[in-house]
Amino acid sequence: MSGGEQQQVAQSVADGQSLRVAVAISLLRSKLLQNQPLPPPPPSVDQSDALRWKRKAKERKLELLRLRQDLNEAEDASQCDLFPESASCKCYFFDDLGKLSPSKRLPDPSQCRFNDVLRRRFLRHMRFKERRRRRTSGSSQRRNFSDTNSEDEMEQLRASIDFLVELCETDSPVDDANFVNWSHQAVDFILASLKNLLSTGNNVELIEGIINSLITRLVRRMCFPLQGNGSEHSESEAQFFVQHLIRKVGSEPYIGQRALFAVSQRISVLAENFLFKDPFDDAFTNMHQCMFILIQLTEFLVSDYLSEWSKDEGFNTMLFEEWVASVLQARKALEVLESRNGLYVMYMDRVVGELARLVGQNMSLQKLNREVLDNLFH
Repeated sequence: MSGGEQQQVAQSVADGQSLRVAVAISLLRSKLLQNQPLPPPPPSVDQSDALRWKRKAKERKLELLRLRQDLNEAEDASQCDLFPESASCKCYFFDDLGKLSPSKRLPDPSQCRFNDVLRRRFLRHMRFKERRRRRTSGSSQRRNFSDTNSEDEMEQLRASIDFLVELCETDSPVDDANFVNWSHQAVDFILASLKNLLSTGNNVELIEGIINSLITRLVRRMCFPLQGNGSEHSESEAQFFVQHLIRKVGSEPYIGQRALFAVSQRISVLAENFLFKDPFDDAFTNMHQCMFILIQLTEFLVSDYLSEWSKDEGFNTMLFEEWVASVLQARKALEVLESRNGLYVMYMDRVVGELARLVGQNMSLQKLNREVLDNLFH
């Protein structure tokens, strides 16, 4: 066989092998395709829209669940396991209860997170009290509260005041574990809301009426013990706690000056009542306690805040002159009782002396009504 014939035979053998390989691959591919399930038919237009809306509804439901969970965590502070429900306020709010204030303390930055937890708890409890009050009164009016930037500061001021007064009117606020926490937060809310309202310059008469009501209600609670309280010692402590709350809200000159006027007026009335009261009457002891608390509150407000008030841009000089004259009148009313109890006059002399000292150190206060200042310094 020649060389050309051999080459043709080898070429035909190679072509046959390639053909067999190609046939085998085709058969194998066909078998694999037969074993695979057929793809589903394309959905119709209606089925496609239904699936899309169903998927969107599921996504929206999951989003609402996440938002609800975030809201619960923000209100309940469940992420702050460091602070249990029984945690107490760690600030200095009640440290100087019944005592003259020591030197000013610098704020502790480490308490910011803790105070934020207490603030959320207070908001939650105040919302609950408001809902219960609306159900009791049958009112459909809705009050909205927010952590910041409240849309209705007036309603927030009213609600905070109502909450604080109701808290003080419990049977024994001293024994209430939440009294310290909630009263502190209520005072902060009252001061913040009042500051925002005064900055607008609107509704001046309405604001004054609300603040006068707050002072009247707290002074009444401080002077008159609750009926049916089994422990006189506990009730006496409660009166000092209420006094301290008036002292704290009095840091704002708008409240503090009006509180001084109301308290000094109450001292004058009480001094007159002593003249006609039987010393053996059961109410005589409470009147004595009330007189002491009122004079002490006057001293606290004057010594704590007068210097700071005079630096405030909104300091009302006319109101200052009114309450100074009222304090001097109260001191004069107590002179009648000197034969019965000279301690009242001695204590009031100390208060007037402190007032005169602070006014004498402040040049801006010495430019006020000359008659009032003459009576103060002589």
